[in-house]
Amino acid sequence: MSKRIQKPLSLIKCKSILFILSLAMLSLNSSAQGFLKADGKKIVNDKGENVLLRGFGLGGWMLQEGYMLKINKDGQQYKIRERLEDLMGVMQTQEFYDAWLNNHTRKIDIDSLKAWGFNSVRLPMHYNLYTLPIEKETAAGQNTWLEKGFALTDSLLSWCKANKMYLILDLHAAPGGQGNDTNISDRDASKPMLWESEGNQQKTVALWAKLAERYKNEEWIGAYDIINEPNYGFSNPSVDKNGTQEKVNAPLRKLMVDITKAIRNVDQKHLIIIEGNGWGNNYNGIFPLWDKNMALSFHKYWNYNDQASIANMLKARDEQNAPIWLGETGENSNTWFTDAISLLEKNNIGWAWWPLKKIGFNNPMEIKSNPNYNSVVNYMNNGGNKPKESNVYSGLMELAIYTKLENTIIHKDVIDAMIRQPHTNETKPFKANAVKDGSIIYAVDYDLGKNNHAYFDLDTADYHTVTNKRTAGNRGRTYRNDGVDIQKDSTQYEKYFVTNIEDKEWLQYTLQVAKKGTYTLKLNTASAQHEGKISVAINGKIVAKGISVPNSGGAKKFISFEVKNIALNAGKQVLKIIADTGGYNFSYIQFVK
Repeated sequence: MSKRIQKPLSLIKCKSILFILSLAMLSLNSSAQGFLKADGKKIVNDKGENVLLRGFGLGGWMLQEGYMLKINKDGQQYKIRERLEDLMGVMQTQEFYDAWLNNHTRKIDIDSLKAWGFNSVRLPMHYNLYTLPIEKETAAGQNTWLEKGFALTDSLLSWCKANKMYLILDLHAAPGGQGNDTNISDRDASKPMLWESEGNQQKTVALWAKLAERYKNEEWIGAYDIINEPNYGFSNPSVDKNGTQEKVNAPLRKLMVDITKAIRNVDQKHLIIIEGNGWGNNYNGIFPLWDKNMALSFHKYWNYNDQASIANMLKARDEQNAPIWLGETGENSNTWFTDAISLLEKNNIGWAWWPLKKIGFNNPMEIKSNPNYNSVVNYMNNGGNKPKESNVYSGLMELAIYTKLENTIIHKDVIDAMIRQPHTNETKPFKANAVKDGSIIYAVDYDLGKNNHAYFDLDTADYHTVTNKRTAGNRGRTYRNDGVDIQKDSTQYEKYFVTNIEDKEWLQYTLQVAKKGTYTLKLNTASAQHEGKISVAINGKIVAKGISVPNSGGAKKFISFEVKNIALNAGKQVLKIIADTGGYNFSYIQFVK
């Protein structure tokens, strides 16, 4: 294992984490007010006060989906584990998974969520941490209970209670797997699935009875989300694999009724959340509801954020007189996040985002990879020569260490987009941006805020389920999650630049100028095609117009050019760099007095 990851955190990083932990960007009322319950179309506490859940799902903790680890081939967790065992043996693989479970979610993660402004957590549970698969039981109908899953849940609950946050239990991987999207439930397609096996159904019911018995008196357990994203075509599985067109859904309804009865035999207090077929959204045949304390969940990805996108669920809320909750969403840009949350909260719909952390940039915490792990990923995705066992072990254990919050990259732009931006058009500095003679402001450190307020970009989010065209927002998929396209500079350590700049796009920087004066701006850019044009605005007024951006002779060959005689007052000044004509890359601005 490299010495670099064994070193204690630097003072700077510690201060950075403390600063982020201190951000309470929105005050939320989460005092203990008894069990959550359904009151007509609202979720309320014991005082009858409306509770709007703002939360995160802990995807990747108990159940790894391959994409979260950059593994795109055979991405079910059990297959990933088998392949790791082949590369480094059973014992070392177990050591990795023990470290992963210990490091991925800890009290500091829940403390941070609270400090940032969230009030709830959704726990995606893998049944195999709580009970044995039916194939490993010594007798049919037997349930062997495993302490590991319950202990992890107890710890998580204690951290939520300490922060006065609600914990929603979500059976993400049911015994046998609940559909044909095998990654989400870690389903082994060679064994009977949930809907084909009475034994798996009985084990699912028994697990919920066990959970309800254990947590029946826990007020900070917000709800039981009893089956995540069922996706199976009961009537015509060969054509409708994932149940999006299913009209009856009788087996799904029966199992959910059976689970509810088992829960209510021991627990009359907790809110029960159900999900439709077709990844949570197909409620054909599910109604009428069979319990008075129930909420409807739906999942929302890659579509428009307008009333039409939630119309079916609003109709179900009215017809069933029951609350609705967006149990899972995310995996998009900050623009999409802000727009979605604005829509949801306008309609009094609580939400849980997905996921809190992964190897990827569009979530609050990004798990960093390492060269040895990258070799494992390349081998798993593309084949070729096996990496050395010692390198595999080193790479996996380093990855497990990198899952700790203090070792992740914390994306404050994502947090800001979710908590502050849905409620204001105001912008904030991304960094301090202190300006004196010789200061450099990097192009990627433009202000925090909505599109057309902190920046303007023509391609800001992914709506591919509506448009049938994938548009990533930030095409470089690094550093920030807005619409602005950013690439890593391969020639410099931890340096980035803005790319794919199109006509009329712009970036805004809130500056703190040390001394009033006239400055020359040295803009560092690269262009392989033609001369672009820029304009410069200070405090909303154009002060330089149509300045040529030189052709540098290469898209990554950066040179500087000057914009002279820019008057800046001392104190706060707002600078805007406008691309009259795009086609260049933009690295930094230097201020020369």
